[in-house]
Amino acid sequence: MNYLAIKHLHMTAASLSILFFVIRAYWSVTGSALLQRRAVRIVPHVIDTILLVCGVTLSVMLGAAGMQPWVLTKIVLLIAYIGVGTIAIKRGRTARTRGIAALIAIAIFAYIVGVAIHRNPLSWFS
Repeated sequence: MNYLAIKHLHMTAASLSILFFVIRAYWSVTGSALLQRRAVRIVPHVIDTILLVCGVTLSVMLGAAGMQPWVLTKIVLLIAYIGVGTIAIKRGRTARTRGIAALIAIAIFAYIVGVAIHRNPLSWFS
């Protein structure tokens, strides 16, 4: 596969990832039983695996440019997104806590998108 094909797959997976996150976070806050369905527990992991594999592949394809500060910023923010996301979906004790964590996770995701678009750690502020 060429760079553009992998980049488009990465962007598609990112879009699907945040879409499924928002849906699951809503279900978590509202206490919906839909959150416990098997597909709902499996599909996001498949999408996120595709997202990560494409991201690593793109970094390897970029070579030394793949370790630029903006790429490292995306990695650090991804770890923060995952941590806050687990609070939003599973670990938050109250609906309010899960809702606040979901909003923070969405803000982190938006910042990651800005970093990717601008290729700058300052994201939308560059």
